[in-house]
Amino acid sequence: MRTRSRPTSPGQPSPSREGGARGRRPARGGGGLWLYGLHAVAAALANPRRVYRQLVVTDEGERALQAEFGQALPVRAERADRQKLDMLCGRDAVHQGVALQTELLDAMTVEEGLDHRPGPVLVLDQVTDPRNVGAILRSAAAFGVSFVLVQDRHAPEETGTLAKAASGALEIVPMVRVVNIARALSTLQTAGLWVVGLDAGGGILDGAGFGERRVALVLGAEGEGLRRLTRETCDEIAGVRMSDQMESLNVSNAAAVALYELSRGRL
Repeated sequence: MRTRSRPTSPGQPSPSREGGARGRRPARGGGGLWLYGLHAVAAALANPRRVYRQLVVTDEGERALQAEFGQALPVRAERADRQKLDMLCGRDAVHQGVALQTELLDAMTVEEGLDHRPGPVLVLDQVTDPRNVGAILRSAAAFGVSFVLVQDRHAPEETGTLAKAASGALEIVPMVRVVNIARALSTLQTAGLWVVGLDAGGGILDGAGFGERRVALVLGAEGEGLRRLTRETCDEIAGVRMSDQMESLNVSNAAAVALYELSRGRL
């Protein structure tokens, strides 16, 4: 199987292996990981940052992937039956007849993430469910988020489940992992971002009110919300406008609503 080489730029610093606010490189497993599902695999094949090893497809899956990708596949596919893909991805995985073995994406630091592209930053304070994080990444890609920042020890690793829920967004919006969320928020503030914690007890989130300011939006875990130190580090606390008949939203839904509010008039 042919694999893709990583592009390098002369003089470009390598990602930091240190902790704290700068982010770190996640541990790599010897066998890489399996991505599955049409959108996730097509996006990975189109991502120049992604190093892949092996593409396994059913006959039907290859045709569907070819249509989704829109051009000749950049790697030779190995034919297999659905039972083999079930074994590779897990029996409950909705793989749609395609699976791609890859290496983990190279990590980014906070500083590299800020330069990745303009737009708001999304911070997840101990959001641990991979499907929620995947759904949040999908909204982040839709609304032009620069990167998603997570606490390394309290966030899901890059997995096929997360990538499937993200529906290709894992290849678009980097996940920056840090040891200390509060310290990372201070780094964002030093870089000129206005840090807004999404939680009850504040005003109503008003995207137009931020003007040209770049915003870092912080969301807490389901049930727990923002931790005390995280909340105290924010520049302000705000919540999304909603009916009194409902107390709260699922964190991925809250992220989508808040990002839409921030994007009004900007996209």
